Amino acid sequence: MPITYTKMHGLGNDYLFIETEKNAIDDPAELSRRMSHRHLGAGADGIILIMPGDAAEFSMRIFNADGSEAETCGNGIRCFAKYVYERGLTDKTEFVIDTLGGPNRVALECDNGKVVSVRSNMGRPKFERSEIPMEGPPGQAIEEALELDDEVVKVTCVNVGNPHAVVFTEDATKIDLAKIGPKIENHPKFPERTNVEFVNVIDRENIVMRIWERGSGITMASGSGSCGAALAAMTTGRVERKVQVHLVFGQLGVEWAGDGDVYQEGPATEVYTGAWPNGAL
Repeated sequence: MPITYTKMHGLGNDYLFIETEKNAIDDPAELSRRMSHRHLGAGADGIILIMPGDAAEFSMRIFNADGSEAETCGNGIRCFAKYVYERGLTDKTEFVIDTLGGPNRVALECDNGKVVSVRSNMGRPKFERSEIPMEGPPGQAIEEALELDDEVVKVTCVNVGNPHAVVFTEDATKIDLAKIGPKIENHPKFPERTNVEFVNVIDRENIVMRIWERGSGITMASGSGSCGAALAAMTTGRVERKVQVHLVFGQLGVEWAGDGDVYQEGPATEVYTGAWPNGAL
């Protein structure tokens, strides 16, 4: 039987969503590599499996375009929430989605049965080097020098369910992501690799971010990456604790709230539903 999937995106960060109760998925890593290919497949940053939860209402697994499994995905979580609500898999506008990075509570803003915005709790960020994880002595990596082949960059690191290394620059839109991104992602200081964000500050409530995503390369947006970028700007005193992150196709709100958790809020968009032919794995 063909695998039924739905393509969705959060500000251009696109994934193929598959219900495991309706589709038998034997090798999700290889399926993601094939389906995600921009020329030979459906084209996406990865696939996301929609699964019933144990302690939570739902569970999600995220496989990047290269087949590696991610702990969490902020844009994917918003799309996931829209998918299950609009298809009647839940009638709740607040519920929990389990991820490898931990439980994520979402709150939906709806209009006539359609989800127009999702606010999700990405949990309490971690800054200790061992929690990123990142090699080196105990403590935090705040604008720490990182030697690459032909240059030195300064990274501020945070874990928001998955690892992030943030580089501040004069203009994030002019960075050669394909050149420098993989050097940082695969740097030996990051034993589990890392997502890489390049950020420039507009003012104390607005930043621009571009991302090289671990396992997917250049993506148009990232929910967890936006949180990582915002948190790095907050901890270094560049911005307030609530900012707008400006991405290629829009803005994402990030707040490091008084309860210690970080929240991201933004849209989710459905593109189309298709069928991946049986045997195409």
